[in-house]
Amino acid sequence: MARRHSLQILNKLKSHPVFRCCTRSVTYMPRPGDGATRTVTLIPGDGIGPLVTGAVEQVMDAMHAPIVFEKYEVHGDMKRIPAGVLESIRENKVCIKGGLMTPVGGGVSSLNVQLRKELDLYASLVHCFNVKGLQTRHDNVDIVVIRENSEGEYAGLEHEVVPGVVESLKVITKFCSERIAKYAFEYAYLNNRKKVTAVHKANIMKLADGLFLESCREIAAQYPTIEYNEIIVDNCCMQLVSKPEQFDVMVTPNLYGNLVSNVAAGIAGGTGVMPGGNVGTEHAVFEQGASAGNVGKSELVEQKKANPVALLLSSAMMLRHLQFPSFADRLETAVQRVIEEGKYRTKDLGGNSTTQQVVDAVLANLDS
Repeated sequence: MARRHSLQILNKLKSHPVFRCCTRSVTYMPRPGDGATRTVTLIPGDGIGPLVTGAVEQVMDAMHAPIVFEKYEVHGDMKRIPAGVLESIRENKVCIKGGLMTPVGGGVSSLNVQLRKELDLYASLVHCFNVKGLQTRHDNVDIVVIRENSEGEYAGLEHEVVPGVVESLKVITKFCSERIAKYAFEYAYLNNRKKVTAVHKANIMKLADGLFLESCREIAAQYPTIEYNEIIVDNCCMQLVSKPEQFDVMVTPNLYGNLVSNVAAGIAGGTGVMPGGNVGTEHAVFEQGASAGNVGKSELVEQKKANPVALLLSSAMMLRHLQFPSFADRLETAVQRVIEEGKYRTKDLGGNSTTQQVVDAVLANLDS
């Protein structure tokens, strides 16, 4: 009886955050050479980008993380991503970036989209979850939105048929649909997720979204231990704001994923705290999860009050991608402590702190 009582107490202690942060994993055995310094391409970007990427640089330096940044200036008003930047990412395999401004209209293509296409970053991943200490309308939100990044409405195939009539083509292929479905199920399998939901509009776009669903169903059959279901995109948005806890991993075509990830981020605490990235077979680019192209309002830049949390958490994702899990754990724990304490928060989280004040708080919590 006493032994059972002791085990119950021990299990409660193990679940406590303080206990968890002080334990060390015995299951991770690095390979020889895993601690070698890695070079990462850094693009500060526009608007608040230099502020939040600067936060990442400070934290990596304070942790003595085995990261060296190769910094390039890229701005949204450029016609193309400079060749030297692409060459750097291709060589380093990994990039972290701030938002790049995309002019609305005018025929200027988005450099954010260009980057994904040039490097075939076919999967976008945004993790939307409740952050302890942030009050939201819904609890138990833990959603991963995996979005096809290379085709759909973002294919950029538009032309004016006759004056006043514009045709925009939506391209869906079996290859790309199967590829993103495979990634979603593989992610679910590797992260002990229980369900994958395909988001579509096949009731109207019967051929295009029908092909997407057909591909998802074929891949789902290969993962019998993972539940699979489907939902129409408009109903999906309604369900997200009413019962978000029902969703786990969501796989979507390009445009729907942009909408769904922003809705999910909004209900979980805001885009300023949601990490994300884009990955392909060879390369990965990490950035703020939802609204990744957001460069912030000019007053945020002037007052230096941009929220660095989303990009800090994205940099933790990057550290895991690079096989530096203990550095990622330290960073995530420090960020979560700062948010939970509530003393230093930017305006979007109900506070009035500057970017640097939040960064200083994170630095103070790295080894506490």
